[in-house]
Amino acid sequence: MTFELTKEFIEDIERKIEARDNDSLVAILGDLYPPDIASILYELDGEDAYVLFQLIPEIDEAAEVLSSIDSDDRSKFVREHFTVEKIARYVNLFDSDDAVDLLNDQKIEVREQVIALLPDREQARFIIDLMHYPEDVAGGLMQKELVKVWLSQTVSECIEEIRNQLDEVDKVYAVYVVDDENVLKGIVSLKQLLLARKNTKIENLYNEDIVFVETTRSGDEVADLMQRYDLEALPVVNTLGRLMGRITIDDVLDFVTEQAEEDMQAVTGISGEADEDDTVWEIAKTRLPWLVVGVLGSLMAATVIKGFEETLIKITALAMFIPIMGSTGGNVGIQTSSLIVQSLAERSGISLSLGERLFKVLKVALLNGLVIGILTGFYVYAIGEPTLFWVIGLSLLAVVLLASFMGTVTPIVLDKFGINPAVASGPFITTANDLIGIGTYFLIANALLNI
Repeated sequence: MTFELTKEFIEDIERKIEARDNDSLVAILGDLYPPDIASILYELDGEDAYVLFQLIPEIDEAAEVLSSIDSDDRSKFVREHFTVEKIARYVNLFDSDDAVDLLNDQKIEVREQVIALLPDREQARFIIDLMHYPEDVAGGLMQKELVKVWLSQTVSECIEEIRNQLDEVDKVYAVYVVDDENVLKGIVSLKQLLLARKNTKIENLYNEDIVFVETTRSGDEVADLMQRYDLEALPVVNTLGRLMGRITIDDVLDFVTEQAEEDMQAVTGISGEADEDDTVWEIAKTRLPWLVVGVLGSLMAATVIKGFEETLIKITALAMFIPIMGSTGGNVGIQTSSLIVQSLAERSGISLSLGERLFKVLKVALLNGLVIGILTGFYVYAIGEPTLFWVIGLSLLAVVLLASFMGTVTPIVLDKFGINPAVASGPFITTANDLIGIGTYFLIANALLNI
């Protein structure tokens, strides 16, 4: 049955916490999965969340709940309520990649103390190995826990080895085959192991055809590989080809979700991470930079309009159509750049050159611009301003063409310089096209009306 979190449920939990009705709370927790418990903790005040967390009956389940909490919230939760000893107790139960994520959010001295206190020294070594990788590359996404066997082993030895390693690995997606130097050679399926004779050597059984990734490859490339080959896990090797760890599908899903959230915030003009429950100042400062850019762009547009003040005095009807020039340019620019950003994100092996992209985009823009220009021109004629028919029609055509050009070129240029092209889809293009649209409009008006 799917758990549904409601306001009434949270209020009931808060009442039970206030009344110290621990038996009822333990019974409720016993019916829930760890991610469901984590979603409840998000809704509670810090103290109430900690009280409820302490009532989770099994430490393994509590560790899974802790690993399910968002990184920022978990960091604050741990800093406020956990001693170093308690952090070590839970980190010892985490997968190595989750343990690194938690410790990286702590102060350096806390990090070192926790590693020193870990009873599982192999876990401590795994964590230390992972800590020097950036979080957005394969090395930072991987976990050290995996099942591997050696070429020289027999099937019976291999099965025994798997049994020994399963204590450290919760999910077995694949059994990796390495040589005596720990160089990744291939993969062997559980089905092959079960059907093969027990004395068969792994070197005569394994499959050399395996997809792997180097520790330095970007998270985007990892996600692309796993999607392209429909993988649930991806082995990670170093520059010498030695097996370092594996990346599982849940780790990639977390990464892709975070990237999508960042891109969405960039598109909407938010310059940093912002959550609904942040302080007013924290939310405001993430929105201010692009708002300031937008205001500056509008002031520049106002300056352009002032430069054509005499034109407006002579033909005041031109003022009616200023908004449509800016909004049309902004909309076309965002539509075009969104498609370009999407194509850049897909990174297919076959891609159009800049010239081919521009030619195709401009053909589409020409068609759209003609339709919009003609329709608007007829409206102008219908409201009794026939002298503006060609001005408005040609201006909209020009605005659509120029906005399409900007929407195509800007993301590609940003991508070439290593800047996230998603930012081009937001206020930058909208503001730039306001200026272009209004300037183009008045230049065409001056030319056609002989002002």
